[in-house]
Amino acid sequence: MRPSAYVDMAAVEERHWWFAGRRRVLAGCIARLGLRPGAAILEIGSGTGGNLRLLSRFGTVTAVEMNEAARAMTLARHERADIRAGSLPYDLPLGDRKFDLICLFDVLEHVEDDAAALTAVRALLAPGGVLLITVPAYTALFGPHDEALHHKRRYERAGLRAKLTDAGLRVDRLSFINAALLPVAWALRLADKGLRRAQASGTAMPPAPLNALLAGIFGAETLLLPHFDLPFGLSLLALARADD
Repeated sequence: MRPSAYVDMAAVEERHWWFAGRRRVLAGCIARLGLRPGAAILEIGSGTGGNLRLLSRFGTVTAVEMNEAARAMTLARHERADIRAGSLPYDLPLGDRKFDLICLFDVLEHVEDDAAALTAVRALLAPGGVLLITVPAYTALFGPHDEALHHKRRYERAGLRAKLTDAGLRVDRLSFINAALLPVAWALRLADKGLRRAQASGTAMPPAPLNALLAGIFGAETLLLPHFDLPFGLSLLALARADD
């Protein structure tokens, strides 16, 4: 991402509805994994550290982030964080460590060689370990928002499954998330593309009441996901294990 994007992220990720709603969905998914006490957890592409407090509820967290400014922001918020400089797929300073849970939250779309990245991640999984990943959905929505964030691509459900499988991972769960807001977001993204807007619509912090409503709508999906996969949504969420 461009350097200023990390500053923007640090300023809003505690409160913005998208980050707040996603954390609630992710927390529900991780809680249902039944990780052992003190589980070894790795977040790759940890940004400015907005997920570390959540992840630390479930185990001991190591983070990898390529951007120096983002690492500094993380340490300012979490002074004892184990955060290391590195990037996917070939610069992961972790030695021979293995992890019970590896998290890539809206990271894979930034990596040029996503197939190699998934292969590298698989090698870091402990026996029985789980990869939890989120990515933006629908190639048709690729536009100014993605370009501003330096996304290489968006994903289709079948394509993501194929990439995970090709990396030697067994897909346990693959669902869309952020479903209720898809129609509005789709209309805004297509308008941005058609009008060739330099900045994507709907990315600013909304007024507090609207922000709370949107966070509640997104976060409420944690009540649905234990029972079934969502058939559409702005993002995809996958749980996968090493296929030994």
